[in-house]
Amino acid sequence: MITRFAPSPTGPLHLGHAYSAILAHDMARAASGRFLLRIEDIDRQRSRPEWEAQIYDDLAWLGLTWEEPVMRQSDRLNIYRQTLAKLWESDLLYRCSCTRRDIEAATSAPQEGVSLGPDGLIYPGTCRESGARTAGEPLPDAVLRLHMDRAAAHCSFDEIGEAHCGTHSITPEQMIQNVGDIVLARRDMGTSYHLSVVLDDAAQGITHVVRGEDLFDATQIHVTLQKLLKLSTPTYCHHNLIRDKSGRRLAKRDDARAIAKYRTEGATPADIRRLVGL
Repeated sequence: MITRFAPSPTGPLHLGHAYSAILAHDMARAASGRFLLRIEDIDRQRSRPEWEAQIYDDLAWLGLTWEEPVMRQSDRLNIYRQTLAKLWESDLLYRCSCTRRDIEAATSAPQEGVSLGPDGLIYPGTCRESGARTAGEPLPDAVLRLHMDRAAAHCSFDEIGEAHCGTHSITPEQMIQNVGDIVLARRDMGTSYHLSVVLDDAAQGITHVVRGEDLFDATQIHVTLQKLLKLSTPTYCHHNLIRDKSGRRLAKRDDARAIAKYRTEGATPADIRRLVGL
């Protein structure tokens, strides 16, 4: 068994991060497996070296150990671009110039209705024809969307998390209607979360993906990309989210729940485990 924890260095780790990291770590250790760490820093505008250093410090304080070297997405931009180039040459991608406001306007039209997918409003396909690749055209530096009607295939994945436990089948019709043409490359990143997480999990040989249930709906995208790119599909475990007293899930804006703050107030790693219900 190989698990991973893949935080973004864009703010402090909070209790929700601790819960996910400890679950993935303990699951691997119980199976005499491997626990890996990956730094998801494709958002270069928000990523900071001081947050990355804090991640290592907090995880070590929690008693977690991981293999070196740590994978960093910023070191893999060429890998993402090579994959995008292959998809572009296969006419599976197209340029998109739509803004969020354009998409909101298009999907609010009476004939369209409003449909939400894992990434929000389902893209109406405005740029499919105008953004198409011409013969011999190299990969552009642009927002690139996946032709879901060309890429989707029948596939499935196994889920061991309590809320969604079982085998989940995915159909092309489901992906076209409920997900749509997702973004695989952003101009400011050169890739996207969906593409990078799939390629990185495959590169690290991850067998079990442990993450929050807020990403459960995105799993159908990742499994579809795995099928398209001929990559193996891991087993997934989507766990409950850690929430505050009002029921709102924790986020990096909740600095009061930061692990570093608990540490400075005298908490122990055992206290953190109790706080997240372990």
